Amino acid sequence: MDDPLAALAPDATHRDAAELLRSAGWTDCGAGDWAFALRSPDGDVVARISPFDPTGPYAARLYRDAAGTRQVPELHAHLRLAGGGDLQLMERLTAVDEGDAAAFHGMLVGGEPELRELAGIVNRIHAQAIRELPWCGPLDTNPSNVMRGADGRLVLTDPYFADGPALYSLAGTDPDAFAARLPEPERRYLTEIPLTWSGPWSDEDRKAMRAGIAEADRRREA
Repeated sequence: MDDPLAALAPDATHRDAAELLRSAGWTDCGAGDWAFALRSPDGDVVARISPFDPTGPYAARLYRDAAGTRQVPELHAHLRLAGGGDLQLMERLTAVDEGDAAAFHGMLVGGEPELRELAGIVNRIHAQAIRELPWCGPLDTNPSNVMRGADGRLVLTDPYFADGPALYSLAGTDPDAFAARLPEPERRYLTEIPLTWSGPWSDEDRKAMRAGIAEADRRREA
């Protein structure tokens, strides 16, 4: 596959990445909480783009470290984007029956032999994320995080997440404490994540949060 991101500047944001891919014929194919997706012209690859995703690198590490199990998506590329964004190019996946997804999660948590290697990698990376990230949540057992590859196999996607309610609550109620815990370059676009399932999030609330955090950053600089 030719590199569709070759022309992307080192300081590119999520907006730049989306604009570049759309100009190359990629089309919007979905959005969730924290990220939206674009599909390649041939339909075989999907770009997951988030304006703000602290856990993106840990998911990408999982996909690389567990690639040999064939129980995670095939990752073609991963980039951190300016302002705290995250971009992953991966194989196209399709949804599975909720019962199949729940059974997969149960086998993963239970340490069943066929998923034991994957479980070990998932837990090792999660432990690292907990040590390194403010507001790292528990493993996500949402059934939508189990999907099916083009070859029919079940795969685990995106099992790590930031504790959004705690993170955004602190950002709104105590922006000084929030700004002290997460450097500005890593959360510049935290109010631009889509909230397809958890929303809506009003423009007024987003604006107020940005203003409060900006004031906190100015106080820190002073």
